[in-house]
Amino acid sequence: MRFNRTLLSTALVVIALVVQVSVLARLQLPGAVPDLLLLVVVGLSLVYGHVAGVLIGFGAGLLADLVPPADHAAGRYAMVLCIIGYLAGLARPENGRLKSAFVPMTVVVAAAIGSTLLYALVGALVGDTAARHVGLGGLLFTAAVYDLLLAPFTVPLIMALARRTENDLLSEPSGGDVASGWLSSGTGLRIGSQRGGRRVKVARNRSARAGRIKGVKRL
Repeated sequence: MRFNRTLLSTALVVIALVVQVSVLARLQLPGAVPDLLLLVVVGLSLVYGHVAGVLIGFGAGLLADLVPPADHAAGRYAMVLCIIGYLAGLARPENGRLKSAFVPMTVVVAAAIGSTLLYALVGALVGDTAARHVGLGGLLFTAAVYDLLLAPFTVPLIMALARRTENDLLSEPSGGDVASGWLSSGTGLRIGSQRGGRRVKVARNRSARAGRIKGVKRL
């Protein structure tokens, strides 16, 4: 991972964990708790890909396992977010552009349900049956609803910040923003294409002017 990716990912994970522990965990909502840390992993994985998603998910999950008031075995949530980061990264489009909000919304719902199932499964393997007593069905439903409601306010911003750290060809202005499909239903993509067209026209005009100036000098 590049240094700028690592720096941004670390900062977002730490901020999300602080908000998760100090605010979201104290809301006392019925069922599950909104998982801001999961949304950070999903947002970064959609931009950086599955390899970075594995590393970010493992680091974020391990930090969550060690920070109080964690009451489960260390490494349990790290494994869950590691798998979620990998699967979310596979949904990253090859050209780095999302044409609509359907893909990230689907990934968020799948990640919320998948992380809850994986967490309960690992808990059952180590003898933790808390999910069984609370009701797994209620946890799955509330986790999906809470994360889906929180996602529009967090995932687009996370993806936009992640795109700023990209230095490859996909981050060029003519390539469009990977979060534009989420932020607007096509408007951002049209604006991006218009800006790219204007840049091409400006470059052509400059070339034409340079050609005319050279022709004058030759005369």
